[in-house]
Formats: sequence, structure tokens, C-alpha cells
Amino acid sequence: MNDQSAARPRGGVLRWALWGAAAIGVAAVVYIIAQSATKPAQQAPVAASGAVPTASETHDVARKLEHVADGTSPPAYAFVDGAGKNVTPADFKGKVVVMNLWATWCAPCKIEMPTLAKLAKAYEGKPVAVVAVSIDNAEALEQAKAFLAQQTPLTFYNDPQAKLPWALKPAANGMPTTVILGKDGLERGRISGEADWSGAGARSVIDKLLAAG
Repeated sequence: MNDQSAARPRGGVLRWALWGAAAIGVAAVVYIIAQSATKPAQQAPVAASGAVPTASETHDVARKLEHVADGTSPPAYAFVDGAGKNVTPADFKGKVVVMNLWATWCAPCKIEMPTLAKLAKAYEGKPVAVVAVSIDNAEALEQAKAFLAQQTPLTFYNDPQAKLPWALKPAANGMPTTVILGKDGLERGRISGEADWSGAGARSVIDKLLAAG
């Protein structure tokens, strides 16, 4: 057994250790690169014909959507808006919510953010909220604000303690993580890793939840 195989049983321990390091800005990039390198291969479904999914299929929201906590309430954990006011996921009840956890040190997070902005633009005027919550600390706060300011019409939210990923049940399994809530305020799916939120797969998921009432 090589060293890599021996490490696999301790994957859960290693994940928590690296997440703790990421919260203080250490080893975060290494962890995200590892997650990005492995998740598409693990999660992308293979067609009945045996064909390998295309890049767009690999990042399709409908294909990647997981249902690990459907029907449960989101954590009553407060993050802050751009003015420093406390906000919880429950404050968006009555809307379909796409709550994305991201950070400036997370390359896949920054790659997918423009697609989240396109999703928000497509549903302007409808009961849909795309809530991008940065877990950047104070040192990176201005950088995070500047990046999100380029992603119109998204608005800035921040979790300065970076505890929201752990407050989720089950805890977030890497960055980015996106949790979808129905208008009833309950979780209706989540995605670990980068996704294309501007595609037809995302719209089909959102439209189904809008129609559910």
C-alpha cells in the first residue's frame, strides 16, 4: 500500500484539519486545488453509452445537485451584509435562495461567480435571492468587496468568523459550497465545488422550486 492509499481512511480527519487551517489563511489554496482536482471526476455522471461528460456537463447544476439535507432548516447562524447588519438564512424565507459560500483564496469560487451573477440577473424581479457569502477574514475584506462589486447585481455578504461552512449540517465539504433553499426556507439541494449557474440546468432547478409554491 502506498502512502496515498494509506491516507484515505483518514480523509475525514485530514479534511477537518485543512479546513481549520483555511479559516486562518494557511493551506487553503492547497486544499482547494486538491478538491477541484478530484471532485469533477467523482461526481460527474457517466452516460449510459459510456461517453465522458463534456466540461459544460461536468459543471451542470442539475447533474451536480446533491440532496444530503433536503427538508432541513438552514443554520440560525448570522453573517453580515455590506453595511455590517446581521443576516441569517431565515431572513430570505419566501424566496428561492441560492446561498454560495466563497473566498478570494478559492480559485473555483472566483471562476463560478460570474455565472451566479448571470443567474441573479436572469431572475431580477422574481422571488429569487442569490446570496454570495464571503468567508474572507478582515485582511482580505476589501479585496473580497472589490471582486464582488464587479459581479452585478450581486451584493456583498461576509462571514468574518468563517463558521458558516461548519454550521451547515452536514458541514460543507470544501469550497465553494452552494446551498439551495426553497421558498419555505428549507434546504432543497446543495452543490460542492464549481458549477455553471448560468446554464439551463440551474434554471430548471430554480424554476421547479418557484413552481412548488
